[in-house]
Amino acid sequence: MAKKENYLVTGGAGFIGSNYTDQLLARGAKVTIFDNLSRRGADRNLAWLREKHGADSFELVVGDVRQGDALLDVVADADLIVHLAGQVAVTSSVVDPRNDFDINALGTFNVLEAARRSGNKPFVIYSSTNKVYGETAEHKLIEQKTRYRYAKLPNGLPETQQLDFHSPYGCSKGAAEQYVRDYSRIYDIPSVVMRQSCIYGPRQFGVEDQGWLAWFVIAAVLGKPITIYGDGKQVRDMLHVRDLIAAYDAAISKRKKVAGQIFNVGGGPKHTLSIWRECGPMLEKFLGRKIPVSWDKPRPGDQQVYISDIRKAKKELGWTPKIAVEQGAKELVDWVQANRSLFN
Repeated sequence: MAKKENYLVTGGAGFIGSNYTDQLLARGAKVTIFDNLSRRGADRNLAWLREKHGADSFELVVGDVRQGDALLDVVADADLIVHLAGQVAVTSSVVDPRNDFDINALGTFNVLEAARRSGNKPFVIYSSTNKVYGETAEHKLIEQKTRYRYAKLPNGLPETQQLDFHSPYGCSKGAAEQYVRDYSRIYDIPSVVMRQSCIYGPRQFGVEDQGWLAWFVIAAVLGKPITIYGDGKQVRDMLHVRDLIAAYDAAISKRKKVAGQIFNVGGGPKHTLSIWRECGPMLEKFLGRKIPVSWDKPRPGDQQVYISDIRKAKKELGWTPKIAVEQGAKELVDWVQANRSLFN
């Protein structure tokens, strides 16, 4: 019988991490979660995993990626590292750029160094962001009734787009992904960088600064105030967390072929939504009532349009997203309504 591969999921108690761990445990994989449990909902996600799969179904190591020595032992036994731990909000990075750097850039460096020192050359998936592209102001936009669209990018923004880190968050994530790529070249640590777009789905404890669709759903269900920054026509491509997990699995299955590469992983042109002009009416339809909002000026570094060109992922990974935005959003609304107590 083949040896079970050992997965290390940093940030495994978070939104993406707990969903991926759930999938891995359902397949009988050996999983270690490394998490400092600082994120809202982390304890609830762990309780959910234990209730569903058993108290001893995974190993939990409470630790912080900013502490390099804390990673050495857990990385030493890992065959695959899914590095999801991070500071995830642009606004928080502007308020406290040093903390953002320490978690995202230094934390990722620490993971890579532990992998290098292990001598085992584990395969590393790094969760990056479309924010490394910056505002992309050179691309002309066309304003429509409910959204903006690219004038000349029908497939979205490709990986060949010049990087223009905007905001401390963009800088820290961009620096980290370049380290991931270079450790693959210099030290032969096989890796893949996933430049992710707007990920959403159940078990997302969204807040105003991060996880905007989940935040809108949570706030609408609980009657909390919602502020729209800008005119609400800003467009994002949306990717359900199960589709993201499928991309991770595709990369792992083709790890030798795709090691060292960078992929846009988002909903692409077929799975897009404007932040309020389209999202608002959709949520109002699901909830059967009007949702009051207030309006404010745009926030720094906020792209008017971001849509991933995902053709490279389709070609190299054989992956495309399957879950339509309205289907996924309705699932999220149903989950929040069924779990209101988790948000009190």
